[in-house]
Amino acid sequence: MPSLNDIRSTFLSYFERHGHRVVPSSPLVPRNDPTLMFTNAGMVQFKNCFTGVEKRDYVRATTAQKCVRAGGKHNDLDNVGYTARHHTFFEMLGNFSFGDYFKEGAITFAWELLTKDFDIPKDRLLVTVYHTDDEAAALWKKIAGLPDDRIIRIPTKDNFWQMGPTGPCGPCTEIFYDHGDKIWGGPPGSAEEDGDRFIEIWNNVFMQNEQFEDGSMRTLDMQSIDTGMGLERIGALLQGKTDNYDTDLMRYLIEASANATSTDPDGPGKVHHRVIADHLRSTSFLIADGVMPSNDGRGYVLRRILRRAARHAHMLGAKDPVMYRLVPALIRQMGAAYPELVRAEALIEETLKLEEAKFGQTLDRGLKLLDDELAKLPEGAELPGEAAFKLYDTYGFPLDLTQDALREKGRTVDTNGFDAAMAEQKAKARASWAGSGETKDAKIWFEIAADKGVTEFLGYDTEAAEGQILALVEDGKPVKTAKGKVQIVVNQTPFYAESGGQVGDAGIIRTETGEAHVTDTRKVAGVFIHVAEVTMGEISQGQGAQLEVDHKRRSAIRANHSATHLLNEALRRALGDHVAQKGSLNAEDRLRFDFSHSKAMTPEEVTRVEHEVNDFIRQNTPVTTRIMTPDDARALGAQALFGEKYGDEVRVVSMGELPGSGKGTDGKTYSIELCGGTHVNRTGDIGAFVALGDSASSAGVRRFEALTGQAALDYLKAQDEKLHEVAAVLKTSPGEVVDRVHVLAEERRHLANEVAQLRRELAMAGGASGTPEAEEINGIKFLGQVVSGVTGKDLPPLVDALKERIGSGAVVVVADTGDKAAVAAGVTGDLTTRVSAVDLVKAAAVVLGGKGGGGRPDMAQAGGSDPSKAEEAVAAVRAVIAGV
Repeated sequence: MPSLNDIRSTFLSYFERHGHRVVPSSPLVPRNDPTLMFTNAGMVQFKNCFTGVEKRDYVRATTAQKCVRAGGKHNDLDNVGYTARHHTFFEMLGNFSFGDYFKEGAITFAWELLTKDFDIPKDRLLVTVYHTDDEAAALWKKIAGLPDDRIIRIPTKDNFWQMGPTGPCGPCTEIFYDHGDKIWGGPPGSAEEDGDRFIEIWNNVFMQNEQFEDGSMRTLDMQSIDTGMGLERIGALLQGKTDNYDTDLMRYLIEASANATSTDPDGPGKVHHRVIADHLRSTSFLIADGVMPSNDGRGYVLRRILRRAARHAHMLGAKDPVMYRLVPALIRQMGAAYPELVRAEALIEETLKLEEAKFGQTLDRGLKLLDDELAKLPEGAELPGEAAFKLYDTYGFPLDLTQDALREKGRTVDTNGFDAAMAEQKAKARASWAGSGETKDAKIWFEIAADKGVTEFLGYDTEAAEGQILALVEDGKPVKTAKGKVQIVVNQTPFYAESGGQVGDAGIIRTETGEAHVTDTRKVAGVFIHVAEVTMGEISQGQGAQLEVDHKRRSAIRANHSATHLLNEALRRALGDHVAQKGSLNAEDRLRFDFSHSKAMTPEEVTRVEHEVNDFIRQNTPVTTRIMTPDDARALGAQALFGEKYGDEVRVVSMGELPGSGKGTDGKTYSIELCGGTHVNRTGDIGAFVALGDSASSAGVRRFEALTGQAALDYLKAQDEKLHEVAAVLKTSPGEVVDRVHVLAEERRHLANEVAQLRRELAMAGGASGTPEAEEINGIKFLGQVVSGVTGKDLPPLVDALKERIGSGAVVVVADTGDKAAVAAGVTGDLTTRVSAVDLVKAAAVVLGGKGGGGRPDMAQAGGSDPSKAEEAVAAVRAVIAGV
């Protein structure tokens, strides 16, 4: 029985033998389609190839594409675990032709692979075609020998594929497998087509038309093929199963879940294990491709999947996080085909553990709230939308998680009510992501690339070069001559285009007729775009040009970029292997490095990192660059930015020598990273590294900021000048500033205590008028006094002193503190059963414009906003004592 790994390998090998380029899976976060939340089909990375605006060095391709359907238009989350074929993560096997073979070739490949390489009985296969596609129907008869009753014509959009309302489109032919009459269901197009007897295993799209806004179509000049076959579906078929979750890979993960929870994989918790197995794949792959849990966009979808899995683990009786313990099992099954899982293992485990533990703290309370709400309802009644929203808002339960919990109880949710409560939040969530594809005017750059070729970058070796101006673009349109703001394309350039966190270069482009100041450089479709303004004369397409990078700016950027590599390794060594780059900025004046870590760095950790980076700067070893395959680079131990797409060759940048390794010893290099940026020649060229500290960037991500080179020296000089200025004010030397400040702080504390004591003594003496004598009210000695020049915190000791003076009785002191009033009342211990200081101070506070007060029966305090009522406040206290 072939494993899913065997089937994937067989598929790719078959098409490789037939002239197809095996193209690695693109990341789950699309790089070329801003309308998609996640990559959901194999054709996504080839979209621009099908439209003809992008040309590659091959016209046939095959892939095993990782896909996620758990958000936006394509969302299978609700059904996962309950059906035989729904997944949040799946693999799409596909073969593609860009203007090469067409219908006959696609049908021939499909039939041969299925019936020969996969050995599927021919009599179990049937196909559908679009009802007007006579050519496809005839080819199935010719190539496969299928009779008319096994070529079903479908007149609906199910067999006509469109990229969107406009653009490339064409008819489909879908291949079905008949499980036999022992399973209920009818063929496609019949009333029983939703049954499980006839299962679609492969879809071939014939992209032959282009549709326009008015509904009209034309035949494409370049007719192409786009196919897709779900690995899980074909795997179940070839393994003799009718359920995707019974395949070897999924079964392995299900049994790992059962072992981790000490439960039966096929018992009452069967659905829970299926959910966990599926969600383990989608969450792990999303994290490996750079998605982190958050409250919006892609991160929110990831968090929803994680929390759904956590609830199902909870239903199995798990008290502690489970998902992270299953990551090694996933890597054993899929790590060879998708090495990004191996590289991200530590990050995946830490993220899953942290998220599951965080949600576990609120899960029990959320489920109890759900049970309490259900108990209020009639049997079978749906849960009000307001209650579902409360679960979301208070406990972080997404709606689909609540629906999933209710599904097991035979209940539903008032989704209209929930939508009404969530309208504003949902609008914000939808607006929070706009995809991560190319810029909106990408088409013009693809056209330039196709017509003129991509730009050759010379900037690794030089900062000045000659080139020819191939295109000028103003406001998104090509022009022949430019005098103002313009985007310039040349055939070769020393200007680095913004990428990998390194900002684009600036500088000058000169021609015979003009000069342009370049302020930024970007790259689309291999075309370097020099964002510039013509500051002298004019420049024209076709002219020769002298290109010169701003050397001082480039040097500062290079220093920051190289320091970032050292920083990355220093952070990993200080904090752990879970540290992974989540973004960076290497500008001319600073560097910023975002990395995965769940808590703030301690001052000691920051200092350790700063010292280590400076150690390797002073080592002054050469910074070396090698070109190699991604596999060789990773075998060498090179660090890569997870989710980044790399070509057939990569640049590997190495710097620093570990102690005791000996110069040039392989495997003993301090920092090895895949990087396309520009770097210093030796680490000593960085000059110096000054850490500014770390801060929170987003959930589970910290941001480290630092300075290098002249910026670091300028910062240290500014700090030194401030130190000397403080020393001058303190009339001491810079080295004695800290001791002098400690002395001053101690002197200030003593003086403050003395001032407070003098204030109390002055108040005790009654100021110029002297201390009033105690009076007797209702058999209780009472002493009321209004003072000024003291603070509220001075009153308790003053009241205690006055209580001691009268021996037995009650005291109230009101202080005029300027714009406010403070009051304190005290009662000697022998009288607290008759009168409480709390009652006295409350009476005074009301008069002073305050709100109550508090304390003990023998001592209480309060405040007020109107010190002019001080005497009235004392009178109010007299009245309380008189009424006792």
